[in-house]
Amino acid sequence: MSGLELNNLNFLRDDFSLSLSAVLPQGSKTLLVGASGAGKSTLLSLIAGFLYPKMGKIMWMGEDITSLPAQGRPLTLLFQEHNLFPHLTLEKNVALGLQPSLRLNVEEKEKIQEMLKKMGISHLQTKYPFELSGGERQRGALARSLLRQKPLLLLDEPLGPLGPGLRKEMLDLLNFVADEFKLTLLITTHQPEEALSLADHMLFLEEGRIIESGSPKVLLSAPDCPELRKYLGC
Repeated sequence: MSGLELNNLNFLRDDFSLSLSAVLPQGSKTLLVGASGAGKSTLLSLIAGFLYPKMGKIMWMGEDITSLPAQGRPLTLLFQEHNLFPHLTLEKNVALGLQPSLRLNVEEKEKIQEMLKKMGISHLQTKYPFELSGGERQRGALARSLLRQKPLLLLDEPLGPLGPGLRKEMLDLLNFVADEFKLTLLITTHQPEEALSLADHMLFLEEGRIIESGSPKVLLSAPDCPELRKYLGC
């Protein structure tokens, strides 16, 4: 079944241009790889509705969402910085994904508690972000994202600030939530080798163009593309 389709997207800003097409099937887990400045974050912003393409279409399940505002798109964008509000407890930060006013009924409170439990952070719900580790904050941000119940999850360097142990833990968690909530994932990363256990597809971006795509295991173990070999240090 069709998922996310990027049809002849074109974007221009100052001296940077992006031009690409891609298809991410529903339920797929795709790595978006490339050097800094390749256009990864720009592409996520285009899909999320924070930027608009000069030409082309963004389709979800056959529906054109190119002109929809960010809040009307069937997705959540999770940033590396977590974006937890420092003056709110973890529980209230998570609750924002369900009810921005924080005026919660009994059913909504139960959903929040269930999500905190799924993420393994229910014992931390009264803590503030500064009292949490990077991995705990990331789990909180992910819990808030999942409560929005959007089928497409974009993650911008979600593993960046985490140590090796926590990075593996977060990959395992992403695998779990993707299957549990039937999500389509698009993840930017500078260390694609770490995410081999998660992804079933990879896009390699260079100067705003997709120049290689396919199975991560194949592309990373035997890259044919000279740009990808250079990026990987082969």
